[in-house]
Amino acid sequence: MKKYVLTVISLVCCCSFLLAQEYNSTLPPLNPESCTSIMVGKKASTDGSVMTSHTCDGNYRTWMEVVPAARYEKDTTVSIYSGRMHTTTPDDRTGMTLKGSIPEARSTYQFLNTAYPCLNEKQLGIGETTISGRKELVNEKGMFMIEELAKIALQRCTTAREAIRLMGDLVKKYGYGDWGECLTIADPNEVWHFEVFGEGPDQLGGVWAAVRIPDDHVGVSANVPRISTLNLKDTDHYMASENVFDVAKKLGFWDGKKPFRFWEAYAGGNYFGEKKSFSLREYYILNALAPSLHLSYDAEELPISVKPDSAVSVQKVMALLRETYAGSEFDVTKNLKVTAKNKETGRTDTIISPAANPWMTSDMITMLNGIKPNTVQKNRLVAVPQCSYSTVIQLRSWLPDAVGGVAWIAFDNPGQSPRIPVFAGTTSLPACFAVCGQAAHREDAIVWKYRTANKLATVRWGATKETVLSAVAHFEEKGLSEMPFVENRYQTLSQTKGEEAARAYLTQYTADFAGATILRWEEMADAFWKKFARGF
Repeated sequence: MKKYVLTVISLVCCCSFLLAQEYNSTLPPLNPESCTSIMVGKKASTDGSVMTSHTCDGNYRTWMEVVPAARYEKDTTVSIYSGRMHTTTPDDRTGMTLKGSIPEARSTYQFLNTAYPCLNEKQLGIGETTISGRKELVNEKGMFMIEELAKIALQRCTTAREAIRLMGDLVKKYGYGDWGECLTIADPNEVWHFEVFGEGPDQLGGVWAAVRIPDDHVGVSANVPRISTLNLKDTDHYMASENVFDVAKKLGFWDGKKPFRFWEAYAGGNYFGEKKSFSLREYYILNALAPSLHLSYDAEELPISVKPDSAVSVQKVMALLRETYAGSEFDVTKNLKVTAKNKETGRTDTIISPAANPWMTSDMITMLNGIKPNTVQKNRLVAVPQCSYSTVIQLRSWLPDAVGGVAWIAFDNPGQSPRIPVFAGTTSLPACFAVCGQAAHREDAIVWKYRTANKLATVRWGATKETVLSAVAHFEEKGLSEMPFVENRYQTLSQTKGEEAARAYLTQYTADFAGATILRWEEMADAFWKKFARGF
């Protein structure tokens, strides 16, 4: 493609300071493009861990808390709500609707209560992406939204299979009231890709299917239904609701004659104006991990998972969630060129403008394309500025549950923010974790500890990128290099001083780590303010 040389003035650059348009509706469009999840089987990872992940992309709550394990009297009930995704604190009930109640378990496990609850004390981890599907399937009278299903599963289950069966039973009995959703459910031994839809306004239940990602494979979900054919005789790799074929026939989504494909029946297949079972993100990530397969973006269907050409580390998953396609054909900044003199060589080169950044707003893109048509091709990146928080969850069978399960959490744009380890045994979080920062700028909300520096950095990304990414790399290396010490220290304390002391150590480690990242990002924000105070 012909390269265009553009000079972007500072006023234009400051437009990137704004948040991108965010999805904030209880009724998602056909393709909300709001989350990404990568799954890694234990034989596909470098260390034998099982992984799942999640970027919570959109205007969802950023507050999170650790909900302790509990015991309940017989005949206790638990209330099921909708609307918790947009509350401000754990105690806030604004906008929430009571959907009903179900019998409470006699005992529950501790879990990490993120917007989409993600990890419990038994090393059960969950990621999520909204896949929407046909609007004819939605039944708002159903009791369960997806986040409430995930919460109940984490409180009551220890394995991915157990969680899938429980959620299936709950949907059948009480109804599914959400749009199509995918949960990527993992335990220390395996990871599953689970998709669920309603049965339509005339039927209260739901329809679902789940596929096990092979141990030596990696899977991706990015807001598109991915499950294809179902071999339900292979119970080690497939599960589905008993009505999975009947509902499709009843509603006219499958004639019963041609081969059944779950994504085609329940989603209709009309994604991105084409009949596809994948998005750019799925294609890019799978192709990056298994280039030898020569996957085609023009295909109608890609495999739900691939065997990577080389083993995948947790660092690799973190890097993929930072992906902006820089240097590839999908790079949105590739045509934003300027000439610049190289201070070392004295040579004049053509480079990407320092003012260009991959997270341009729609207004910015429209203006640039108004100067020269097709200058910027708007591709949906993996890392986006409207991300509320993201997780990379490691589950390790050879370690005690409390330290073997770890959720590496980042707030705001995963392409710019550090990851904080929160262990399955972490019992509480710093106060700033319990405040949502979506409705307003709040210094007491953890997301704003990073968002200020991140937004300032996009004003002149070419001049700040190295500083930000070096800080990200520093804390990534720090956390991963310290893991062996933390694991050993936990086990020593557990044996000598007891489990309570060992978990207190994990809790303090998380708090100290978070504090160090906050200090670094506050320092960067101050430096960027000074750098840009008088222009460039």
